[in-house]
Amino acid sequence: MPEGGEDMTTAVTTTDAGPLRVLVIDDHELVRDTLVGTLESAGYEVDSAADGEAGLELVARFRPDVVITDILMPQQEGLQFIGQLKRLSPEVRILAISGGGSLGPNDVLMWARTLGADEVLAKPFTREQILAVLDDFRAAGS
Repeated sequence: MPEGGEDMTTAVTTTDAGPLRVLVIDDHELVRDTLVGTLESAGYEVDSAADGEAGLELVARFRPDVVITDILMPQQEGLQFIGQLKRLSPEVRILAISGGGSLGPNDVLMWARTLGADEVLAKPFTREQILAVLDDFRAAGS
């Protein structure tokens, strides 16, 4: 524990209003569940959806500070979701994740950034990479 007894996990994952609220959107259940578990264990308040359509419905109820979204998904894919979310809730920070399918992750993630993603990560990524991006978002006042 750091000097002064401050728990760094709590310090990293909270805002003045409490824990950061993170919405995870990914059609792969294993990826989604792993991210949810990782973030919850790090002190974030987390909800999840399997595609962009379900994710947009959750945004209104859950009111996330950050959305982590895959790009290639059924129903409503991530690029369309990012565009809609930026119009509806421009204050929400977006981390786009993708393996890129047949295009490769760089092209897909470039489009995500163009449409409004604040940060991008290519799959596979590490727990540390995800937590570092969320820490940056928190520090920037997300």
